[in-house]
Amino acid sequence: MPRSTRLLALACLLAPALSACRYTFLPVVPAPAQVTLPTRVTAATLERDGDTLVLRARVDGEFTPGYLGVAWFDGARELGRDSVYLDPAQRGATFRLDAPDPGAFRAVLTFGGNVLRQVELYEVQP
Repeated sequence: MPRSTRLLALACLLAPALSACRYTFLPVVPAPAQVTLPTRVTAATLERDGDTLVLRARVDGEFTPGYLGVAWFDGARELGRDSVYLDPAQRGATFRLDAPDPGAFRAVLTFGGNVLRQVELYEVQP
């Protein structure tokens, strides 16, 4: 039997044993990753209820207590501003704005000076 054939046969016999070799990494189970999620709005809806626009929002993530603010717009025209104090026990807010006429409404939500979300309700073309 030629030498190359013997080496091939030996490699075929050793292949199952060599495939079981694994590197061992320590620690086998890594420590849990510490993740701090930023403050974010997870649920926000803007809908009409008669002559009133109703915005419901919920803030999640780790945050220090502060004011969730909203700026109301009809197209490029600002209609008003409002805010609600939130803390970890009270994470949801409901805002209302009198708007008897249809429009292209936007509500921009801010928390701690950062814009978190914009919600839109287009009843007419902007």
